Amino acid sequence: MTQITCSDAIIQSLIKNGVDTIFGIPGAQTYAFFDALSRYHDKIRLIVTRHEQGAGYMAYGYAKSTGRVGVYCVVPGPGVLNSTAALCTAHNTPILCITGEVPSEFVGIGHGMLHELDDQLGILRVLTKWAARINHPVDAPAIMSNAFSKLTSGRKRPVALEVPMDIFGLKATVDMQFPAIPNPAYEPSESKIKAAAEKIRKAKNPMIMVGSGAVDAKDELLKLAKLLQAPVVSFRGGRGIVSDDSPYGFNCAAGYKLYPEVDLMIGIGSRMELPAFRWQLGRPKCELVRIDIDPTQLTRLRADVSVVADAKLATKAIIDELEKDFSPRVCREKYFNEVKAQSWQEIQKVQPQMTYLNIMRDLLPRDGFIVEEISQVGFASWLGFPIYEPRHLVTCGYQGNLGHGFQTALGVKVANPDKVVFSIAGDGGFMFGVQELATAVQFNIGLIVLLFNNNAFGNVRRDQIDFFDGNIFGSELKNPDFVKLVESFGAVAYRSTSADDFKALLKKAIIDSEYGPVVIEVPCERGSETSVWEFLMPAGYGK
Repeated sequence: MTQITCSDAIIQSLIKNGVDTIFGIPGAQTYAFFDALSRYHDKIRLIVTRHEQGAGYMAYGYAKSTGRVGVYCVVPGPGVLNSTAALCTAHNTPILCITGEVPSEFVGIGHGMLHELDDQLGILRVLTKWAARINHPVDAPAIMSNAFSKLTSGRKRPVALEVPMDIFGLKATVDMQFPAIPNPAYEPSESKIKAAAEKIRKAKNPMIMVGSGAVDAKDELLKLAKLLQAPVVSFRGGRGIVSDDSPYGFNCAAGYKLYPEVDLMIGIGSRMELPAFRWQLGRPKCELVRIDIDPTQLTRLRADVSVVADAKLATKAIIDELEKDFSPRVCREKYFNEVKAQSWQEIQKVQPQMTYLNIMRDLLPRDGFIVEEISQVGFASWLGFPIYEPRHLVTCGYQGNLGHGFQTALGVKVANPDKVVFSIAGDGGFMFGVQELATAVQFNIGLIVLLFNNNAFGNVRRDQIDFFDGNIFGSELKNPDFVKLVESFGAVAYRSTSADDFKALLKKAIIDSEYGPVVIEVPCERGSETSVWEFLMPAGYGK
């Protein structure tokens, strides 16, 4: 038992759980928390952002690229609301939002106190896996333990904590034992594993579909793919779980070429967006086995066999069951490589995006990271940028939120300071968070931003042309001189004049980024980019 403030109890819990970085902006209701945080500066680094959405996105990038908990702290009310796009995006990612509240005697009263929301905790509970309020320092250890249990077990979604401003600095005699809260094992049912294995034994042409829920099952998935001689297909979050330079690793364009012959789909840690919503509407045309740690996902798209379990444990259990009685299959690696090579040649027509992506892949080290953005080059990266390890392509997933990329990429670089990180940006999305260049310069975050400038919300403009009789309205932009703008922040900026020039500048940027952020602007003629949608939605909707 010790006399300690609520803020100190929270911070000591963060340290105990391996947190080494907090993103955020101090404000009236969080003064006491940041004051306490200053006493732990040798253990937790504070990255002060220029907007609350930047704090949320950076925590997301930190967590998405590492699997560790990303933490941010902002004021309540408008501060929290400004960060909610990041909370939505982190639907499969462990980030912890810490925020303040009005003084405890006014919570829920509706007096209109500074930054007051009628039901902030209710809003946070809708957006996160779990949210709670710490009402007294003595409650902090147990609530923090519960928060980290939620963050590190089951489906790893965001968690939020709010603390009234007077409670942050309140001292009390607190038991700092941080009670251990057992995490469920999420082991698969033996009967479900047997049923799944039976379906798999009977299948002649199975396909394995993986999403971000399978990132920790890399070795097991490759072993299962080799046992079944089955392709492992991923769209965004699952990229790199089976490497793209393995015969078994397929992106969405290559996977679709094999889809007509598939008689069993095995979905592991995936919402099954490709076969159910992009390749056709409703559900896959073949039999379906699904493995997911989140039972609610399995009710949204019902399978012939559904297994509620951790992806790694369930995949291993299926392998063990199959190996009891499974006839070796003819090796299909040569065929898989041929299909992938044909698909790769087909997508080269997506220009100029593929020219730039090919240069980027040549120069990005194998262990480097790339963060896409909702942009023409970003869309193409989903299938036109080979990924070799899980977590190394960081995307916004189904939220599709314009403007996430640059800010998220800063968090990726903070979490991986010794790795090269490329941020794909479009001119529209980059301007959502351009103020974070100040953060990058202040904290020497050596991110490389590849800014493709077509002076438009390019996809909106194309859709207006294609589907609204060419009525272009609200989609064309007047931009600043990006080189001058970037330089005014104190960052390094270049403007590319050709593909060859881009390659030379990118080589230079990799060296320059050791000393801080670098932005390469790539001017693009409006409407010049080839649409990638025929490969992303070949039988789907909307495009």
